[in-house]
Amino acid sequence: MVELAVSMAVVLILTAIAIPTLMYSIRTYQLNSAAARVSDMLKFTRFEAVRRNKQINFLMQASVDGWIVGTDSDNNGSVDATEKQQLISGFAALLPSGVAPSPTAISAALGGATLSTKSGSNGSVTFDARGAIRVGGVVSTSVFVFYVGSAADPQFGYRAVALLPAGGTQIWTAPDGGTWKRIG
Repeated sequence: MVELAVSMAVVLILTAIAIPTLMYSIRTYQLNSAAARVSDMLKFTRFEAVRRNKQINFLMQASVDGWIVGTDSDNNGSVDATEKQQLISGFAALLPSGVAPSPTAISAALGGATLSTKSGSNGSVTFDARGAIRVGGVVSTSVFVFYVGSAADPQFGYRAVALLPAGGTQIWTAPDGGTWKRIG
């Protein structure tokens, strides 16, 4: 009985030590996965615009379960069931500006570029036939940023997907209240 009690105590202590590390790893994976899915949808939409040689929109729409991001291939203003889309929901969600840390490090790394937050509200981004971002018929000079994280549980940090005017994407990470660093 004593050996069993000691063995159980050791197992309980090891479990108590491992659970916080495991939870941190799971939350980090969820943040990285959500940011990668947003980035992948942006890349896919850009590819579709170039492949079809026409303007195509990337849309973000709030849903009951979170956010739907997708390619509006027929340019009807909504992501239809037959169009490629991703659901961003659960722990990691699209956040409005002001929730994540200040993006000054991202702007500085991009040569002082003007950043425009696109996440946190319904919206769209238009890719032209060359894959560049169009705003009001002209190529954008702003970098669009999509913030991913948990407003209720910021201890796990944030991710930012930066969409450059030429259509390329970058993924950035920052701890709660920390400085942004590029990871992809």
